Amino acid sequence: MPERLAEMLVDLWTPLTILWITLPPCIYMAPMNQSQVLMSGSPLELSSLGEEQRILNRSKRGWVWNQMFVLEEFSGPEPILVGRLHTDLDPGSKKIKYILSGDGAGTIFQINDVTGDIHAIKRLDREEKAEYTLTAQAVDWETSKPLEPPSEFIIKVQDINDNAPEFLNGPYHATVPEMSILGTSVTNVTATDADDPVYGNSAKLVYSILEGQPYFSIEPETAIIKTALPNMDREAKEEYLVVIQAKDMGGHSGGLSGTTTLTVTLTDVNDNPPKFAQSLYHFSVPEDVVLGTAIGRVKANDQDIGENAQSSYDIIDGDGTTLFEITSDAQAQDGIIRLRKPLDFETKKSYTLKVEAANVHIDPRFSGRGPFKDTATVKIVVEDADEPPVFSSPTYLLEVHENAALNSVIGQVTARDPDITSSPIRFSIDRHTDLERQFNINADDGKITLATPLDRELSVWHNITIIATEIRNHSQISRVPVAIKVLDVNDNAPEFASEYEAFLCENGKPGQVIQTVSAMDKDDPKNGHYFLYSLLPEMVNNPNFTIRKNEDNSLSILAKHNGFNRQKQEVYLLPIIISDSGNPPLSSTSTLTIRVCGCSNDGVVQSCNVEAYVLPIGLSMGALIAILACIILLLVIVVLFVTLRRHKNEPLIIKDDEDVRENIIRYDDEGGGEEDTEAFDIATLQNPDGINGFLPHYRRGLLGGISQDAV
Repeated sequence: MPERLAEMLVDLWTPLTILWITLPPCIYMAPMNQSQVLMSGSPLELSSLGEEQRILNRSKRGWVWNQMFVLEEFSGPEPILVGRLHTDLDPGSKKIKYILSGDGAGTIFQINDVTGDIHAIKRLDREEKAEYTLTAQAVDWETSKPLEPPSEFIIKVQDINDNAPEFLNGPYHATVPEMSILGTSVTNVTATDADDPVYGNSAKLVYSILEGQPYFSIEPETAIIKTALPNMDREAKEEYLVVIQAKDMGGHSGGLSGTTTLTVTLTDVNDNPPKFAQSLYHFSVPEDVVLGTAIGRVKANDQDIGENAQSSYDIIDGDGTTLFEITSDAQAQDGIIRLRKPLDFETKKSYTLKVEAANVHIDPRFSGRGPFKDTATVKIVVEDADEPPVFSSPTYLLEVHENAALNSVIGQVTARDPDITSSPIRFSIDRHTDLERQFNINADDGKITLATPLDRELSVWHNITIIATEIRNHSQISRVPVAIKVLDVNDNAPEFASEYEAFLCENGKPGQVIQTVSAMDKDDPKNGHYFLYSLLPEMVNNPNFTIRKNEDNSLSILAKHNGFNRQKQEVYLLPIIISDSGNPPLSSTSTLTIRVCGCSNDGVVQSCNVEAYVLPIGLSMGALIAILACIILLLVIVVLFVTLRRHKNEPLIIKDDEDVRENIIRYDDEGGGEEDTEAFDIATLQNPDGINGFLPHYRRGLLGGISQDAV
C-alpha cells in the first residue's frame, strides 16, 4: 500500500503544480471597487447616494469565474478545499453571506457562508461523474437579500491514474495458415482505459507480448499481432498461447496494466505428399469370388488434414489391370481393390499390380517440394475353389421337325468340371420346365431325344433347362437354358377360313359376285401360303355358278345366269377343292351353301324363306303381326262364348247337405222283387247323372232299403 500511495503522489505532482499556479485567478475575485454594490442588497453609507440608488445604478458585477478543479479519489482526514468565493462588495465586515446550490451542494460540496470557502466532503470519482454544475450567490447576512444575481460555475473532477486497462473482448482466438511468411498479420486486440484520455497519459496505452515469443510480435500502439517466425509447421505444432499486456502512462514506470490471452491456431495447407505405409501389399482371393467384391485395402498416409489429405488411387501398371480396379474411400482415405472380371485358378494363379496415390488438391506454392504422389506394389494370389460344371455354351438353340420320330436325337449339350480334379458330369432335365415329359437326355453324354410326338401347330417353342451335376460333389451343379424350335412340315390341308354362307338374289344379274371366300392352312411354309381352287370334276360345267381366283389368294363365286326362283330351289351346295403348295401338296373339299333370297331393287336381301314367297307382295312384317293378333283375339272370344253356353245348360245337382227323404216319390206299381231287372230305376228320378252310372253311395244304400211299393 505505501508503494501504491507513492506512485499516486508522483502522478499527482504535475497536476497539483498546475492547480497551485492556476488557483488564485480561479478562486479570488477582482479587487474591490468602491463604486460597486454588494449582492446582499443592504446599502453602504455613502455621502452622496441613497441605498436604493446605489444598488440599482451599479455598473458591473463584482465577481466572475468559470470553473474550479478538484482531484478525484482524495481521501485525507479533512475535507479538501476546492476553492473560495469572494466578491469586491465584501468589506470584510461579515455582513455578506455566501450561498451554494446545484449538483452536490450540501452533500458533496460544502461552503463556508462567511469566508466563501468550498470544501469537498466526499471522495470523488471522475469515472462516475466528471463535473458538477453549481450556482453561487452573495446575500445580505441580515436580510438575505441578494447583493448580486446568482452566478453559475463548474467544478471539474481532475483525473488521476486509478484505472487499469481492460480487454473487454478477451480471451481471443485467431488462425493463420501454416508456412506463412514473416510478418503475416494474425489479428489485433483492443484494450480500454476508463481514465481521462485528454488529461495526462493516464489513458495512453502501450501493448507488449509477455508470452509467445519468438513466434509472434505485436505493434505497441495498434496492437496488431503478426508472425515473428517464417514457415511455422502445423504438423510440428498446431496451437500457440500468446499473453498480451496493455500498460497505460505510455508504458512508463508507475503505469497500470492489464493482460489477456490469444490462442493462435495454425490452419493446414497441402505441404505434405501422401506416403504408403508399406511398399508391398499381399492379398489372396478365392477364384469364385463374386464380381465387385472388395479384395483388399491400401492406404497412403498424409500428414495434412481435411481436403488437403484427400488422395486418389489408380492402378498404373501390372498384369491384372483389366481384372481389378481400385476406388477411393473418402472417409477412410484409403484405396479399395475390387474384382472386375471372373478369376480362374487353373488359368492364372497370381497377379501383380502397381498402385499410385496422388493428392487431389495440390497447392502450387509447394510444388517444388516434389511430386505429391507415391506408389506401392500389390500382389494378389488366386486360391483354388471347387467350381460347378461349366457348359460349353451359355444357352443352346435346337431345331426339330414336328414329324420327327420318337427317341430320335434332337441335339446335345456338353459341360466340364473346371477344377484340376475334373469330376465326371451327369446330365438331367429340370422337369419343372418339361411337365409333359416330351424330351429325355442321356445322363452321360448329354444327348437330348424326343419322348412324345410334336405338333408345331400346338406349340412352336419348347424351353427346357438342363442340369449338370458333379458326380464327386453333388452340391456343385450348373444349369443352362435350352430352346427347342419345332420346324413345320406340310401335314395340314387348307380349308375355308370361316363358315361361309352365300345369298343369291332372285333378281340378280349374270356374272354377279355372290361371295368371296378365303382359305387358311395351319402349316407355316417359309415362302407363305399359295392356294389353288377348283370345282369337283363332275361340277366343272356347273350351269349355275363359276369361280374366279383373286390376286390376294382369295376366291370369288359368280352366278352364271339370272332368274333364280326360291319356289323351284331354295338352297344350292357348291363343293370347292382347296390345295396348298406344300411338298407334297395337300388338299381338302369345302362346301359353300348358297341360299336364294328375295331382294330389293338395290340388291338388299329381304327374305330367304319359301313361305314368305306366297305372301302378298308389299305386305310388311307389322301388318303380319296385326293380322295374327286379330286371329288370336277371335279365337279367345269363341272359347269364352262356348264356355258360357255350357254353364247355362247344366242341371241342378243335389247338394250333400239336403235331406234325401224330401226327394222320395211314391207310386203304386209293384216291382218284381230282386229278380225284377226291368223295374223302373228310381235313381233316374232322383239324379239324372245316374244314367251315366254315377250315384252317391249313401243314396244307393238308402234306396236299397225301399220297397217297390214306395211310389
